Amino acid sequence: MADTAIRLLRADEIECRVATINKNGVSLLLYKDARVDQRILDETFGIFGWKRSHQCIDGNLYCTVEVFDKETGVWVSKQDVGNIGKLEKEKEKSQASDSFKRACFNWGIGRELYTAPFIWIPAGRTEIQERGSKFCCNDNFSVATISYNKEREISGLSIINEKCKVVYVLGTDNSIHGVSATQMASLKKELARTGVTEEEVKKRYKVGSLENMSDEIYKRVMSALSRTKTEGAA
Repeated sequence: MADTAIRLLRADEIECRVATINKNGVSLLLYKDARVDQRILDETFGIFGWKRSHQCIDGNLYCTVEVFDKETGVWVSKQDVGNIGKLEKEKEKSQASDSFKRACFNWGIGRELYTAPFIWIPAGRTEIQERGSKFCCNDNFSVATISYNKEREISGLSIINEKCKVVYVLGTDNSIHGVSATQMASLKKELARTGVTEEEVKKRYKVGSLENMSDEIYKRVMSALSRTKTEGAA
């Protein structure tokens, strides 16, 4: 077992959940589900090399994940307790799943998620609706890329929405993910005024799309357009 290493999570194994939301944007949390834990346990220890069990202690549901150590011939166990779901009918299922995932964290599966940065998506990059005194967001987010350093900490991260538009990148001021709707409207107004085409801007500033320009490039484009005469002017 000494040479058995728990691999790091792939981007497609990590899910995003909205943690907080207000008129200015949303914050996201990264998490894994129980199927990912099961798959990695199978890959690492074999389908017959691990087992799980649940015990109720003082009204709380605990999960014990045991792994067979071929070197010593004994089962090694790690245990944790689960949280209760919000709905009463989900209580038992929620506790069972959560306790299993927490026990797998103890084995090192997905522990790198604890090193995730604070993920904030500004309102300009997501659709936020106000319903009475509450705000809601119907966008779906997913991890596009992720990388780790030698300490198994997250060192690179990008998140996209369901339209595959990048809305967050780790290690930047998040301006590179795209201009806001207001900025885009101003840009198109200037393009219409000057007669400059979108293709000319993309070619000149070497950007794949105007929506994904960084704030720095956006400011350079707008500055150049402001010095350009109106189309048809003498």
